[in-house]
Amino acid sequence: MKHVVGGLEDPSAEVLADVAAAFGLLASPARLHIMWALSEGESDVSHLAHRVGGALPAVSQHLSKLKLAGLVRSRREGRRQVYYLGDPDVVTVVRLMVGQLALRTEGSLAPVGLRQGTSA
Repeated sequence: MKHVVGGLEDPSAEVLADVAAAFGLLASPARLHIMWALSEGESDVSHLAHRVGGALPAVSQHLSKLKLAGLVRSRREGRRQVYYLGDPDVVTVVRLMVGQLALRTEGSLAPVGLRQGTSA
């Protein structure tokens, strides 16, 4: 039975599974930082590693996982692999969430488990 609220049907189980997988990939602060950096423009792995403060092999693995999920794409430019966003709408969600939580944290309105340096 389909449930409709506000003119929108509930998403299918398959869609929900895909969304959960994407959120799972974005649960890593390093991957979120990579997505944030790529939202500001294309980059190669060495520049991304420098920007996010990660080791080159680790950033490369993160990029591979994001690429397999379709969140990031790449193209070859000479000897460099250049990465860019595969789905800019995902970054819209990331930017919205980061912005909202940053505002809450700055105003000390964040739930205790979401404040920097604390755990739930």
